[in-house]
Amino acid sequence: MAEDAQNAIEIYIDADACPVKTEIYRVAERHKLKVFVVANSYIATPREDWIKRILVDATPDAADDWIAGRAARGAIVITSDIPLASRCVKANADVIAPTGKAFTQASVGEALATRNLLDALRSQGEITGGPKPFSSRDRSAFLSALDLAIVRLRRSGFS
Repeated sequence: MAEDAQNAIEIYIDADACPVKTEIYRVAERHKLKVFVVANSYIATPREDWIKRILVDATPDAADDWIAGRAARGAIVITSDIPLASRCVKANADVIAPTGKAFTQASVGEALATRNLLDALRSQGEITGGPKPFSSRDRSAFLSALDLAIVRLRRSGFS
């Protein structure tokens, strides 16, 4: 039976600073999913036909625009970029941060507001600190969230 390309689960990685690419490749291989690694500079990827490296131009939002333009139900987007997460959630994609946090219709608005507030404080010279260091607990939470998203999509008729 031929797999219906319109119902295929695809993973899109906002790759420039993604710490879980290797884990994504392992999960995608196990589930036989296509992965798009999107960046505005060269990133080494395994040479597999199910992994597609997408090199976009160096404009600030080129990678985000490429991913958001393809985000839809059945897509899983991996990003820590909250504005991109918001765009993809609005397009009904599943969106997961590398820490395992799933962005949803209910959570992305608050995350975007917090991000904008911290950005405004930083632009006024306030020191707000950066994100906490990436941990093995984050990696584990990410793998659980990715597997959960795949299972949910498969139960909804995606392959």
